[in-house]
Formats: sequence, structure tokens, C-alpha cells
Amino acid sequence: MNIGMISLGCAKNQTDAETMLGILAEYGHEIVSDPAEAEVIIVNTCGFIESAKQESINSILEMADYKSGKCKLIIATGCLAERYNTQILDEMPEVDAVVGTGDYHKIAEVIKKCCDGERPALFAHNCYTPDEGLPRILSTPSYTAYLKIADGCDNNCTYCAIPMIRGKFRSRKIEDIVSEARELVKNGVRELILIAQDTTRYGKDIYGKYALAELLEELCKLEKLEWIRVHYFYTEAVSDELIETMAKHDKICNYIDMPIQHINNRILRRMARRTNREEIISKINKIRQAMPDVSVRTSIIVGFPGETEEEFNELYEFVKEIKFDRMGVFAYSKEEDTPAADFPDQIDEEVKQERLDKLMTLQQGISLEKNKEKINSVVDVLVEGYEEESFLFYGRTRADSIGVDSTVYFGACDEVSFGDVVKVKILDASEYDLTGEQI
Repeated sequence: MNIGMISLGCAKNQTDAETMLGILAEYGHEIVSDPAEAEVIIVNTCGFIESAKQESINSILEMADYKSGKCKLIIATGCLAERYNTQILDEMPEVDAVVGTGDYHKIAEVIKKCCDGERPALFAHNCYTPDEGLPRILSTPSYTAYLKIADGCDNNCTYCAIPMIRGKFRSRKIEDIVSEARELVKNGVRELILIAQDTTRYGKDIYGKYALAELLEELCKLEKLEWIRVHYFYTEAVSDELIETMAKHDKICNYIDMPIQHINNRILRRMARRTNREEIISKINKIRQAMPDVSVRTSIIVGFPGETEEEFNELYEFVKEIKFDRMGVFAYSKEEDTPAADFPDQIDEEVKQERLDKLMTLQQGISLEKNKEKINSVVDVLVEGYEEESFLFYGRTRADSIGVDSTVYFGACDEVSFGDVVKVKILDASEYDLTGEQI
């Protein structure tokens, strides 16, 4: 059958989608990009926050319109399917099956059941880890791939539904990760992006110790791999050994994606974060001392229940002082079945938005200032495309992850191909992007 796929949400969800596509192709199905040509459309949903849930529902309904054409089946997979399973089947007759986060490897069997007249719902197996070596079709450019090193989360932050959706933290073995990485590199991948809900706790469950530094050492042995990037550090688990390993190896991008969420100690405790203001500042200073060219990215939540004006101002002044290289700000989303949803003193949406706008305006100025400091410097750029309007190539530096960070536009003096890493001299800067020329 012709299979179409829409994947929403985070990179972890994307790797699940890629595995589903690989399994379906191995079963003999044809993967198509145009939903009008698909007989089966899979919507790999996100269910993390309210806006993501609404986007998932809208996407399912939009894809269901294709049932007036060739489409015979709509299957909801991913986080929303795990979280609301039978409720989706009860309330959305357009959906023919739901497959939760621990059952995506059964997607071919589910399609067969649907064709036999069943309406299956697979969920609540979110502590199961699929077999290693499952086929995978990358949805990223051929030179970049996400590499999931663990799934689930044990942190149980009071605002977060992920442990309910993804289950307990489960690490993959080092040898299995390296084996997959070796295969990806053999097929042309030059940048690996390591992902998990919490990469810094990698290995604790199976080795009894944090093992991210050890994993990075093994991945650095892959000869044709040029860049290794790591997402989602948790402050308290960033060890001296990990910092030293990152600083030591040129293949590891000096890029720290560390979502701190807040800086006020009372708010951090209410969030059930396992750190405090003093430790956050100490770790950032230690990281910057070991890697002077490091790019520190973070995420902030504003409007958490009970956040006072004074506590927000403390956060604002901290951001002004620490000057993050990259920062995303999110208004607190009240998620059912999380402890914070029942907290008193919920903040008005208007106040949340005002605080979000104020922080982002501050960050725009910081970003512009930092980008201007890069003028006349020479950076490595991973070439990603060509913009015909400006006659410029574009790509990312070591300081920029795919889809979330800045872009470098540059004129090329030599022939370049997508996936090449070239030297670019920076000539101009805006709040988020850089412009330069190849040297």
C-alpha cells in the first residue's frame, strides 16, 4: 500500500516516525510524500502541551479529508495516541487505529489488522524498548541524523506529562548506539545529534553510573563523522568528566542545550527541579571556562503557578546578566494529571504573554550583540541549501542545531555541495542570522 506520514513534535518523536517508515518499507509498502497519493496516512502526534495537542488533532482532521480520495486508513501514533488512546477512537471516528509510544514497532501489524476490519488501540506499553537493529528511513537531510540514546524520563517535574507518556528512563547499550551510528556514518551522515529526554543521565539505569562521557569517547572513534552534537543537558548531572570530554574532542560541538526553566529557587522547588540558582550559575561558568567558544542554549518557562512579579524580575535580571547564546521562552501550559495543574495561584494568560514577550525582547538584543561580536571571525559552516533570491548558500555552524538555531548565509568562491563543511568569514549580523563569504 502507499503510506504517507506526518510527524509532529520533538526529535524523539521524529526518530520513532523514521523507524516506522523503515519497518513499513521493509514489509513492502511504498512511502509517499503526497498525502493525496496515500492509501494509509499516519499522523505521528505530539501531546506535550495544549498547543501541540491541538495541532495534532487539527492534523488528524485535515488528513481525514483525504478519505474522500485514495485514503482508506488514518492511524494516530505517538504521544497524543499514548495519552488519550481509546478516547481518540471514541471521539474521532475518522481514526482507524491508535498506536502509543511503546508500540510503534508494531505499525505493520496494525495496518494489517485495520485491513481485516479491526480498529486496534495499542498503548500503555511505554516502558518497552523496541528491539535493536530496526530499519529506519531518515527524514533529515542525508548528512544529519538524530541518534536516540535513551527514552522516557524519571525526573517527574511537576509541569511535565512526559513520564506518563514515555515511561521510565531507559538507556540503550553503548555498543548498540555505536553500531547504529557506524551504519549512519557509512551511509553518509556527517553530523550526529544525540537525543533523549535527559541525555546527561544516560547509562545510570543500566550501568549504575552516568556514562555519556564514555559514549562520546566511543563515538569520536568513528572516522568519517565530523560533528557530534548533544541535546538536553540537566544542570545537576553535568559532571566535570563530561565537560572535560567535550572540551577535549574537536568532533564534539561546543554546544550545550540545557533547559534550566527558571532561576528562582522557590519556583525551581515547586517545579521539582533537582537544582538551584547557585548550581546553575556555577555550571554555566565552569562550562564557559572549559570551552570559551561554547554556545549555551536554554529554555525558560514563564507564568508558572505562583510566579510573582519579583520572581519574574529575578529571572529577567539573570538572563540579562548571564547572556545565553540561544534561548527559547514558553508560557506555562496547564497539563492535566500533572501536579502543577492543581497548584493554586494559576497565572492569567495575558500576564504569561507579557512576561514571555519581555524576555524574548531582551534575548533579541543579547543575540544581536553576540552575533555582532562574530563579524570578521572565520567559522565552519555545514552547507544546507541555496537561496535563489539572494544567490547565497546557507548552513549552520557548530553553535547551531538543525531547525532551532541561527543560519549563516554566504557567497561561495568554490563549488560546494550540500553536506560539505566550509570556512566562512562573517561580514554582517542580525538578531539571529549571519552573512559572510567562503574563504
